[in-house]
Amino acid sequence: MSYDSIKTEGATIKTDLADGILTLTLNRPDRLNAFTGQMMQEMIAVFDKADADDAVRAIIITGEGRGFCAGADLASGGDTFNYDSRTSTTDLPLGRDGKPDLAADPAMRDGGGRLTLRIFNSLKPVIGAINGPAVGIGATMQLPMDVRIASENARFGFVFSQRGIVMEACSSWFLPRLVGIQQAADWAYSGRVFDAQEALAGGLVKEVVPADELLPRARAIARSWTERTAPVSVSLMRQMMWRMLGAEHPMEAHRVDSRGIFWRGKQRDVQEGVTSFLEKRLPNFPDKVSTDMPSFFPWYDEPEYK
Repeated sequence: MSYDSIKTEGATIKTDLADGILTLTLNRPDRLNAFTGQMMQEMIAVFDKADADDAVRAIIITGEGRGFCAGADLASGGDTFNYDSRTSTTDLPLGRDGKPDLAADPAMRDGGGRLTLRIFNSLKPVIGAINGPAVGIGATMQLPMDVRIASENARFGFVFSQRGIVMEACSSWFLPRLVGIQQAADWAYSGRVFDAQEALAGGLVKEVVPADELLPRARAIARSWTERTAPVSVSLMRQMMWRMLGAEHPMEAHRVDSRGIFWRGKQRDVQEGVTSFLEKRLPNFPDKVSTDMPSFFPWYDEPEYK
């Protein structure tokens, strides 16, 4: 599947697919890859294509130049976050709290949240290779990625309190689950920028490596996830673990596990996995994510969850 259609004139991203690994590079280096609505749309389009492309086994996201993403592009000055001019709230349906549901109107939705929800719903595992400064949406877009590794040059900041706004991109859900409420509160309340070693100590990133080792290390992790594994199994387990972060009781996981084991046990992949192990050879899994994912799992495909 070609990704050329996303590389339009003035595109804000680059893509490269090699050995089953799709590398998505934020590509506004003159602006430290500051986030725009166009970038959001292009990134979502890549994830849509990647989900349908069996040639893609894993996705790496990184930044061009010395920055990962400097946050929202502030070219509009003080009106950057003023959505009043976009649409009227009077015609919106009411939410559960009896107030207009802003998420019902694409023009009123937080663009970072639309991106992180799409990454959360990805059928392919995602690795963040954080090469430089990552603040605001540059930090929060990383949270639904499965693993984040950082260059020694990386810097992070959940700077919203210093801009007079609040956490965005669903980060009030993701960040405490990743690092704990105590660490999340410190970073969010202070809005301070911190280095890669603090990100490592706080559990935001898995590893810190020299700058020239960042992408090779990200690719090595991606290969370890994909070279000997069944694509459908990896996709299902990604969905299972992320969804269970919000489960109220382990019985919910038991129900999903039981369905998965029952269903997968009858599939060609399991026959190949067991046979290849007994024959002491590499497996060649036949099932595909594009055609062989189950329909009975309680994934949130309803529009309100996208």
